[in-house]
Amino acid sequence: MLGGFRKLAVDGLAYRTEKATEEAVHVVEGVVKEVVEHAKEAGEKAIAEAFKKAQETGDKVAKEVTETVTNTVSNAVTHAAEGLGKLGH
Repeated sequence: MLGGFRKLAVDGLAYRTEKATEEAVHVVEGVVKEVVEHAKEAGEKAIAEAFKKAQETGDKVAKEVTETVTNTVSNAVTHAAEGLGKLGH
């Protein structure tokens, strides 16, 4: 009779251990899924911010290059006109 109770107790303990393990696995899966989602969101935000900074930097460089080219061409035309004016005298 005690052997039957021991077997029931062992079976019950094994069943509860299995269920507890399954629950723990589900909890860990949920935590991992949440961590991965947060990491994905953070990565997407970082990439978007990097592209934004690159775009702003590119726009600034393009503006500076345009201004430099415009000033250089304007100065060259002015000097050429002055040189032609001096030749005419």
